[in-house]
Amino acid sequence: MVSFEMNDRKKIGLGLTGFGIFFSILGIIFFFDKGLLAMGNILFVSGVTLTIGLKSTMQFFMKRQNFKGTISFGLGFFFVIIGWPIFGMILETYGFIVLFSGFWPTLAVFIQKIPILGWLFQQPFVRSFVDKYRGRRVPV
Repeated sequence: MVSFEMNDRKKIGLGLTGFGIFFSILGIIFFFDKGLLAMGNILFVSGVTLTIGLKSTMQFFMKRQNFKGTISFGLGFFFVIIGWPIFGMILETYGFIVLFSGFWPTLAVFIQKIPILGWLFQQPFVRSFVDKYRGRRVPV
């Protein structure tokens, strides 16, 4: 059974994940700065690991249906580290979309409950777009 309590380890993991996303965005803004992108990658992966635990992280990345996403995300991570940030970020983006494609409908429901974003996402043109792709996985 998964524990939903917020202990200190999960708080630190969420903070590291947030900083990882922040540094990745900052690295993209600064024309694919490889140092910021590498730092963002390391913080993101370590934050996810701390948030959900090492065993759950390994199970998620090693699922058979997630192999393509895991391999492309890992190769992108490697290419960013060795200094090819644009190619690495393209691979990472593909891997991220494939890995987390099952979470998009859940994210859409969550966003609809946020005050301002919820109103925006409940507009007919946005809602029809979200409903169109609800429950689909990205073809790989």
